[in-house]
Amino acid sequence: MSTWKALTGAQAVAEAMRQANPDVVAAYPITPQTPIVEQFASFVANGIVDTEMIPVESEHSAMSCTVGAAAAGARAMCATASQGLALMWEVVAAVPGLRLPIVMPIVNRALSAPINIHCDHSDAMGATTIGWIQIYSENAQEAYENTLLAIRLAEHKDVLLPVMVMQDGFIISHGVENVEVFDDEAVKNFVGERKPDRYLLDVDHPYTIGPLALPDYYFEIKRQQEAAMENALKVYLEVGKELSKISGHDYPYFEEYKTEDAEAVIVILSSAAGTAKDAVDELRNEGKKVGLVKPKLFRPFPYREMRKALEKFKAIGVLDRSMAFGAYAPLYTEVRNALFESENRPKLQSYIFGLGGKDIFKSDIKKVFDELLSGNLNPEEQRYIRLRG
Repeated sequence: MSTWKALTGAQAVAEAMRQANPDVVAAYPITPQTPIVEQFASFVANGIVDTEMIPVESEHSAMSCTVGAAAAGARAMCATASQGLALMWEVVAAVPGLRLPIVMPIVNRALSAPINIHCDHSDAMGATTIGWIQIYSENAQEAYENTLLAIRLAEHKDVLLPVMVMQDGFIISHGVENVEVFDDEAVKNFVGERKPDRYLLDVDHPYTIGPLALPDYYFEIKRQQEAAMENALKVYLEVGKELSKISGHDYPYFEEYKTEDAEAVIVILSSAAGTAKDAVDELRNEGKKVGLVKPKLFRPFPYREMRKALEKFKAIGVLDRSMAFGAYAPLYTEVRNALFESENRPKLQSYIFGLGGKDIFKSDIKKVFDELLSGNLNPEEQRYIRLRG
């Protein structure tokens, strides 16, 4: 039997961690991620979980500690945000090549400089090319469920890759919502226990972690990582079907909202999708045929499925909460790539919004839809929402 609780997004993720009862959690505070490890620390202190919780001296140490525990055969987790992710980058980049199924909640926050503690996606988008699976969450409920799904996905024998589970800083991490927390025993059975086929503490079956690979084998190792990413597309759906038996929810690669007869749609990640859905509802009441597509699984990116979903529309606006300086924005780039092979390619428009936590309102979303419906689009132009000057 599930229980409804008033939780922040950070607390919701901590609840998922409590139910998974990882063997090791390495903790280092950074705004706005701190409440995740803070809440989980209370579970450890009160004996609710038997996790070995290790306070470390930096985010670099947090990931190093998590890697050591995972290599030893433990289910190990940590969490971070923004500059914390940047500081642990050296180790973060090594994890996929080590094939360690670490799950790391990320509370998205702008990267410095200038110093800013509020939400955008520049931290996680900087880590899209190194081999971590990435799942984005619209609200606290999704952050909770995505964390449970991520554990099974990461540890699947055909995947064995690390996963980042994103939620928007302060907007989700510190906002209180009603969250349905599923039955402890059902979740325990779903996540199971990690049972690696080899690990460092198994002295009867020795193997090497982190060897030197020169040109004769490095390439082949990286190709194996890509094969695992390809497998993750299939496994994500399989694990999602299992979780749906507990939750009653679906876990597609992306959510389609009122797109059946839409002429114009926007593609947008995470919490801003909630605001956009309200705008879609109001415009629908005015008789305008608009809709929304919200990616959930961003790495690996489901190109074929996204192309099939998007090619039927006349105009598409892609809203990014980050920039790729000197290049098209990250989400816009993937949508363009997905549609490249389409014979019925819609008109596209890139929009940047919300950097450093700047708000986006329903009125802003409606202006985007007005542009899309008018056809006044330039796919090579990057437009900005609520930018001064």
